[in-house]
Amino acid sequence: MKISVCGKGGSGKSTVVALLAHQALERDLRVLVVDSDESNSGLFRMLGLENPPVPLMDLVGGKANLKEGMSRSSLLNAAEIYLKDIPSAYLQGRDGLYQVSIGKILQAMEGCACPMGVLSREFLKKLRMGADEVAIIDMEAGVEHFGRGIDEGIDRVLMVVEPSLESMAVAEKIKGFASGMNKKVSAVLNKTPSEAVAKRLKENLDRKGIEIVGEIPNDPLISEACLEGRIYTQGIAYAAAGRVLDRLLWDANRMLPSDGH
Repeated sequence: MKISVCGKGGSGKSTVVALLAHQALERDLRVLVVDSDESNSGLFRMLGLENPPVPLMDLVGGKANLKEGMSRSSLLNAAEIYLKDIPSAYLQGRDGLYQVSIGKILQAMEGCACPMGVLSREFLKKLRMGADEVAIIDMEAGVEHFGRGIDEGIDRVLMVVEPSLESMAVAEKIKGFASGMNKKVSAVLNKTPSEAVAKRLKENLDRKGIEIVGEIPNDPLISEACLEGRIYTQGIAYAAAGRVLDRLLWDANRMLPSDGH
């Protein structure tokens, strides 16, 4: 399954991606984290990797040569892409946990990020996951990726909603876009400081018809790990992320035909 993790900027998307990835690894799944956010550059540290992968944008010769490069690249002009097909320089990993990166904004005045959107869309559309594999995609903040069609190849959309009015408004937009693409969409509450705040969030999202698959409470261990640039595989937030992942996996298995194929 391919899970898109999206939401308002600052809602904690990358943190949720890392938590889900580590929990998936504990469940003996091979995990591919796709960094499709052209701004955030520290995801590899959250995954416990020493270095980030070379961006796939480099594989096609950069933004200016995208069209020609995609037709020339043996990987990106293939009909289907599997983990084994990705060249090692573009796939950083350890112990069954891997990361690929689409590309980053590297300097001022370099132009829009539209070519990265095209590359993300084509890569995710062709990406194929095995029975014991899961891809978790760290999307760019906001809703523009829906306009670019990046979510076309996604199986499940997971919205990260923090305790703010703006975050709930973005979640409502995401639900509309995802539903319009016939994608299963749900929300996970993140950074909730108390049961009272979580209750208000749930009531608001329920009125908007948004399904909630879990809640990740505010955890000081997360803040400490982020400050020190290290992974976090313990604490209440980590345990809560495991319950969210189990719900997503349960939903995916429930949607399979009765013969399991």
